[in-house]
Amino acid sequence: MEIRSDFLIIGSGIAGLSYALRVAEYGSVSIITKKEKADSNTNLAQGGIAAVISDDDSFELHIKDTLTAGDGLCHIDAVETLVYEGPERLKELIEIGVKFTTRYGKLDLGREGGHSRNRIVHAQDLTGKEIERALLQKISSHPNIKIYENHVAIDLLTEHHLGIKLNKFSDIHCWGAYVLDVEKGIVKKFLSNITMLSTGGLGHVYLHTTNPLIATGDGIAMAYRAGATIANMEFIQFHPTTLYNSGSPAFLISEAVRGFGAYLKTIDGERFMSKYHPSLELAPRDIVARAIDTELKRRGDNYVYLDLRHLPSDAVKEKFPNIYQTCLEKYKIDITRELIPVVPAAHYACGGVKTDLVGRTNIKNLFACGEVAMTGVHGANRLASNSLLEAIVFSERAARKSIEICSKNKNDIPKIPDWDDSGTFNAEEWILISHDRREIQEIMWDYVGIVRSDLRLERAIKRLNFISDEVENFYKKTKITEPLIELRNLALVAILISKSAISRKESRGLHFTTDYPEKDDVNWKKDTIISIWDH
Repeated sequence: MEIRSDFLIIGSGIAGLSYALRVAEYGSVSIITKKEKADSNTNLAQGGIAAVISDDDSFELHIKDTLTAGDGLCHIDAVETLVYEGPERLKELIEIGVKFTTRYGKLDLGREGGHSRNRIVHAQDLTGKEIERALLQKISSHPNIKIYENHVAIDLLTEHHLGIKLNKFSDIHCWGAYVLDVEKGIVKKFLSNITMLSTGGLGHVYLHTTNPLIATGDGIAMAYRAGATIANMEFIQFHPTTLYNSGSPAFLISEAVRGFGAYLKTIDGERFMSKYHPSLELAPRDIVARAIDTELKRRGDNYVYLDLRHLPSDAVKEKFPNIYQTCLEKYKIDITRELIPVVPAAHYACGGVKTDLVGRTNIKNLFACGEVAMTGVHGANRLASNSLLEAIVFSERAARKSIEICSKNKNDIPKIPDWDDSGTFNAEEWILISHDRREIQEIMWDYVGIVRSDLRLERAIKRLNFISDEVENFYKKTKITEPLIELRNLALVAILISKSAISRKESRGLHFTTDYPEKDDVNWKKDTIISIWDH
């Protein structure tokens, strides 16, 4: 089955939906999403969008805060683009119906770790959900947009599928993707002039994560296999404060809670952040996560506490209604009167598919935006609440460039062969290989987590290569399924993270290795680049 459109969008978070609304004025749009259309990292984002709004703030301060958090690896042109264009994109969200929290007739601005001013625009503590609601409502009435739920992209369509042998010097074009319709169990060809990857994150490569179940690194894996350049995969942000023992995805206790004045304490009641950073609980996320990890290992505890008991009860309930209600009703914790047990969990990938300032990858007609992309904004560590901002700023820029390119190459798509579904599915073999997912997650958590070493990374790579080969062999001879697609992608992304980590012989931002505990600007103040042609 063949489905054609001018624009194909893989993923339905803020980046993909914002992009869709813009390009739909110039052509037909297909959006494919793995589960239901509202399943995305966007939907779980509690904190908000960082933007220069208040009179006491400035572009220069937001740029400085972003560069400081990024620890020397941010691309200054990308950061300036993000900060300068952010307020206008925020205004557009309000115009399409996003209801941000206001106070006395003005936007209520919060503060989070690493920010020198109150600049976090939010919708109480469910900002992502409110943005997703408004975007989906707008999209539902647009005649040029069609959303395909329960459709999983398998691989991008390139010259490879025409039988052309490619190398690192080849001009590679993307013409869409092979996509599994999960409900019907058939593989469709989605053909398009422009393909946008907005597949979100990769949190489920780790044992503990705040990400939704769909976050299995699919976009990065597909792009890598197609020949795209991937960058900075070693920089995985672990959110410092997720509710201990709350399952997977772990329930996130927003950065804004510490911004509101919560304390971090050990089990015996000691505030410990003064040992690690002058900003205490408002230090950048990597420092807070590493501090917690250090305290847990030093003491042998399973969690630390977040303490809000000194804060006004009514103010906490008003500021964080979702966190308060969820903790009270689901986990039987009254956060205004009781300590909250918290642990770090994998939260955000600062690396991804390398793009320019308009979202283009090195593969022609393939764009990437949002968490799947590496624009250069985040460097070695993302500043809190810059992620939703990045999505709206760069999706607008990508849309403008996509419209321009699409108008020049309409219908310029070669004949792509149908999916070859030969091979038989062996249920007994799948039972054996399905355990690989859990093993990948445990390997990554134990060896490629918050604190790393060459020995741990070498062990991880050795085992991950074996699992990846096993999965790839199984993939080639069986009927495709959603769990198999995800397992294949998880295995590859785990290897990309591990290889990037072992190649960086220093500690910087989110990457900390005991073998090279110091930062080395002379040799390593540069991006880590990896592509299929290097191996």
